[in-house]
Amino acid sequence: MIKRTAVFITSITLFSATLFAQDAKKEVETIKTKMDVFSSKTGSITKYIDTKLPALKTTYATVENRVRKITSGNITGYFYQIEKEGKYSNSTASIEYLDLLEILKALQILKQDLPKDLTLNPDYLENKFITVDGFNVGYFVSKGKATWYITLEKYGSDNTLIIENVDVIETAFTKAKNTIEELKK
Repeated sequence: MIKRTAVFITSITLFSATLFAQDAKKEVETIKTKMDVFSSKTGSITKYIDTKLPALKTTYATVENRVRKITSGNITGYFYQIEKEGKYSNSTASIEYLDLLEILKALQILKQDLPKDLTLNPDYLENKFITVDGFNVGYFVSKGKATWYITLEKYGSDNTLIIENVDVIETAFTKAKNTIEELKK
């Protein structure tokens, strides 16, 4: 009887673990960026066309960026991509056109907030805008100094760019917006 009970409990435990493992796998598979959703359509031909933009100057590196036009079947999408070369892999942000417009609006608000945040003289303060895909743009204030940054991807390491002047960010993003608008014509 004890042997049967032990076998029963072991079977239930293994069965439950299998069910939970399958649920976790389903969750991981459902997290996709707008770029993933757009470019992974099956049953249609997908074409990528890149338009290089001037390099983005950051504090520690020069970063490549481009506008990527994707045509999948009869649907076309436009993404601003920023790619940072890493030691073992590259980090790439793919910002959909409508998100790019929202980021440009958010930059204006962040620029207006900065002088007020500096006068608070905090030990640490962070103010940022985050897209649905996990791209971040913002600044942190420490020791009376503001530092602007961009985080390219939601997950991973070595995916943050430090930029001394917000004008560099704004110029690059405006150039990308204008390029997309030209390509749409």
